[in-house]
Amino acid sequence: VLSFIIFICYIASLAASFMMAPLLEFLLALFLFFAYASKLNEKFKGVHWPLTDFLRCVTAAIIYFAISIAAVSKYNDGASKAAGVFGFAATIVFAIDFYITFNDLVTFLKQGSSDSPD
Repeated sequence: VLSFIIFICYIASLAASFMMAPLLEFLLALFLFFAYASKLNEKFKGVHWPLTDFLRCVTAAIIYFAISIAAVSKYNDGASKAAGVFGFAATIVFAIDFYITFNDLVTFLKQGSSDSPD
């Protein structure tokens, strides 16, 4: 939801060139939400789902932090400032999600390593 709000703010601002990052992040989050909701992670065992979610969180936090700094410092309109503030909030949310997903990823990798014979 936060990515969609940031996307709308960037569309309404002078910093419209930054709108692609929140749009892609929103679509990736929506895809992963529906993949987990429809149990695709249980059907497609070849995809490392926790790693996919982990990489999405890491890249989203970095990208949101970078474009938020650029939007707040370079553009003076209210929508750009709002998008930057929401972007900083999204950075914090994705950092928390990064931490939670990292713990799930470690559990997933430990589970995978115990399946192999010694």
